[in-house]
Amino acid sequence: MDLNILWFILIVVLFTGFFFLEGFDYGVGGLLPFLSSREEDRGVILRTITPVWDGNEVWMITAGGALFAAFPHVYATMFSAFYLALFLMLVALILRGVAFDLRGRQESLCWRRFWDGAICFGSVVPAFLWGVAVTNLIAGLPINAQMNYMGGFFDLLSLYTIVGGLAFLFVFLFHGAAFLTLRLKDTGLILRCQALALKVGVTAAIFFVLCMLLTFEHTDLFQSPLAAVALFGAALLFVIALLSMNLGKGKASFILSSLAIVATTVAFFAGLFPRLMVSSLNPAWSLTITNASSSPYTLSVMTVAAGIFVPIVLLYQIWSYYIFRKRVTPKDAEEHY
Repeated sequence: MDLNILWFILIVVLFTGFFFLEGFDYGVGGLLPFLSSREEDRGVILRTITPVWDGNEVWMITAGGALFAAFPHVYATMFSAFYLALFLMLVALILRGVAFDLRGRQESLCWRRFWDGAICFGSVVPAFLWGVAVTNLIAGLPINAQMNYMGGFFDLLSLYTIVGGLAFLFVFLFHGAAFLTLRLKDTGLILRCQALALKVGVTAAIFFVLCMLLTFEHTDLFQSPLAAVALFGAALLFVIALLSMNLGKGKASFILSSLAIVATTVAFFAGLFPRLMVSSLNPAWSLTITNASSSPYTLSVMTVAAGIFVPIVLLYQIWSYYIFRKRVTPKDAEEHY
C-alpha cells in the first residue's frame, strides 16, 4: 500500500479512537453539574473517568504527532488556522486536568463546586470546538497557493460550523450519559442518567440532521459513496441508540452511540480523501496526502515505529479498561477523593 494512504488511514484510526474514547469522557464532564447536586454522587460520577481520562487524551496527542510527522504542511497550516481556537481548547483542557486533581484537596463545598464548573467548562468547550474544526475542514478554509491560511478567527464560525459544533457536543453528552449507565451502581443515579440522556439525545438528533443537511449544501462530502453511506448509517445508529436508551438498555445504547461516532468520523475523512484540508479560494490549492506529505524515507521509518509501538499502546489501554471495568460505588469515590 502507498505510504501516504497508509498514514492517512492511520490518522483516521487515531482520530476515530480519540472521538470514541474522549467523547464519553467529555460527555461525563459536561453532564456533571446537571446529574446531581450531592457531593457523594458527583464523586462517584467523576470516579468513572478519573482512571482513564488522561489515557484517552493520548489519542489526540498521538494523532497530532502523526499529523506533524506524516503531513507537516497540514500541521502547520491547521495550527495557523485554528490557533486561537486551539489556544482556547488548551486552556479548557488544562483547567479540566487540574480540576480532577484539585477538587478533592479541600473539604469546602464552594471549592469543589468551582472545580466541578472547571471540569464542565473543560469538557464542553473542546467538544464544541472539535465539531467546529471538523466541519471547517470539509467545508473549506481560505488557504492560498503557498498553503497559508488567509482568514481570521471569526472566519471559522458560520451557521454550518456552529451547528456542527453543537452536534458534536450533544452527541458526546449522550455518549457520556450512556457510558455512566454502564459504570454506575446506584439505581437512582442511573435513572437520572437515562432521563438526561433522552433530553440531550433528542437535541443531538436534531442538530445531527441539521448538520447533515448543511453538509449536503456546503460541501462535496456526499460525492463520496463511502462518506454518504457512513453518514446516513451514523444517523440511523444514533436514532436506534436513542430508542434503546428509552427502553432502558444502556449497554446497547452505548455500543450504538459508539458506532455512530465511528461512522461519522469515517464519513468526514472519506469525504476529504485524498485531501486533508480544503481550500475555499481554489480547490487546486487544497492540501492533499501528496503535496503535504513528508519524504518517503520519513514515512517508511515512521511506519516501522508505528508498527512496533501502536500495538503496545493499544494493549496497555485495553488492559487499563479491563482493570477498571467494575461499576463504581461511593466507597471507590471516597478512596480517590
